[in-house]
Amino acid sequence: MARTLSQDLRDRVVAAIDGGLSCRAAAAHFGVSVSSAIRWRRLVLEHGQALAKPRGGDRHSGKIEAHSGFIRELIAEQGDMTLVEVQARLIERGAPVGIGTVHRFFVRHGITRKKRPGTRSSRIAPTS
Repeated sequence: MARTLSQDLRDRVVAAIDGGLSCRAAAAHFGVSVSSAIRWRRLVLEHGQALAKPRGGDRHSGKIEAHSGFIRELIAEQGDMTLVEVQARLIERGAPVGIGTVHRFFVRHGITRKKRPGTRSSRIAPTS
């Protein structure tokens, strides 16, 4: 996976281009790709600074978070619904999400769905 180059390097490459070097020459001098030097120069012209975009994080949870109230109502009405049943109800509602998305939603909100009560410990044999 590519790593984000430092802001200092970006600023130095753009300053060299502003100082008279071509984008190719500045890229070769600082050891970055020509396309990066061109892109950074364009960002400076358009926005005033060549800032890196944010990396990582969850970009897709908003899709299911919009239906948070609906999911909580489903679980309140019928507490023993499976993930597949919740997914099917969301699809009926027009929110096509995967099983993993539903599972991560439950984990993120601390929703547990244990279907049978715990048993007391056995003295002579393991209960699991």
